[in-house]
Amino acid sequence: MIVAGCDIGSLTAKAVIMENDKILSHAVIRAKTRPSESADEVMEMVLASAGLTMDDIACVMGTGYGREQISFVDHVKSEISCHAKAAWHVLPSVRMIIDIGGQDAKATRLDDNGNVARYIYNDKCASGTGRFLEIMADALEVPLPEMGAMGERSTEKLQISNQCVIFAETEVVSLVNEGKETADIVSALHKAMAKRVASLAKSIEVKEDVVMTGGVAKNSGVFKALSEALNVEIKSIKGIDPQIMGAMGAALYAQEEALESNGELKKTG
Repeated sequence: MIVAGCDIGSLTAKAVIMENDKILSHAVIRAKTRPSESADEVMEMVLASAGLTMDDIACVMGTGYGREQISFVDHVKSEISCHAKAAWHVLPSVRMIIDIGGQDAKATRLDDNGNVARYIYNDKCASGTGRFLEIMADALEVPLPEMGAMGERSTEKLQISNQCVIFAETEVVSLVNEGKETADIVSALHKAMAKRVASLAKSIEVKEDVVMTGGVAKNSGVFKALSEALNVEIKSIKGIDPQIMGAMGAALYAQEEALESNGELKKTG
């Protein structure tokens, strides 16, 4: 049985095709202005990669902020549920998921059965989000994918005290004008961001094992800084791009829906 998950976020769109719990193909693209266009393009890419057509897909589950704008989905689920579903599938010992997206950050606690027990999110301020890193990368003229490795070359501890993106950017410009090394500034940005996200997670009580999902999880500097801020060893997701976890969770839900429709799985509510 072949199923798909489509995750339309604020900055990127992701799609995953799965068969019997195995990922057949996945795709990530920069989001378009219209969520529906993002969904169509990323789905075309993932189908082409798998050598399939929509007629081969038993069920498609949509998620992300643009999930209601996806024309071809059969059902939709919240991104909190989908990230939890994928994380539990990959690592059943997980009890907390930290998902840093383009325009928000979420912390989710799971119970011993993998169900969402508590969650909290911040979508009012960009300082703990991927957008924050994008703005700072532009200000420093550093390619975003290189920020993680660059921050790890830091030799001087600096501090970014402002939480507001606008004031933090001004602070970064001041540090540049003072002649501070870019690597040291990047490291300070990672720590400031991690402090903000850690505060969010601690408000619902941190439980191990902790995993990071979302595109920012690929930034080694933020990953390390967040581990230090939480005082826990965040577990790496082996062999799966953390950016596609929402789409993967949606595909897993689609699999359950397809099995249920075929009378092979009793509805659990």
